[in-house]
Amino acid sequence: MQSLLPIAARAGDLLKTRNETIAIAESSAGGLISAALLAVPGASAYFLGGGVVYTAESRLALLQMPREEIIRSSEQSALNLARAVRKQLGATWALGETGAAGPTGPSGRLFLAVTGPFEISLHEETGVEDRVENMRRFAKSALNLLVDVLERP
Repeated sequence: MQSLLPIAARAGDLLKTRNETIAIAESSAGGLISAALLAVPGASAYFLGGGVVYTAESRLALLQMPREEIIRSSEQSALNLARAVRKQLGATWALGETGAAGPTGPSGRLFLAVTGPFEISLHEETGVEDRVENMRRFAKSALNLLVDVLERP
């Protein structure tokens, strides 16, 4: 968690400076993205909420996602998560994360998306089999993507 805090603090500073908000829909990161953002003092100025939407049932119930938008992990799936949580919470920005932390499936496969005034998505492979290490890496990648987006003019 300690390695995530400087990145989360940078994201928080950018959001506060821009007077913007964020909502998070994460899956295989297990809440680490939200936890890092919330560990920053003053997070209530920018963090609207979100959740760990690990199953199709949670995406239907918590994000009110149409069933046809709940698809296997992909960049489109991450975009769908981000769009849904942004709509539900009325945030300026939203981040969607999904993938496979392991040990089954394609361990280390990550899909991220940020949506707001513009959208971006990406796919990464960590090459790591360890579930907890992948969760940390997924959260770090997500926070780095958010900072990259917020630093654009």
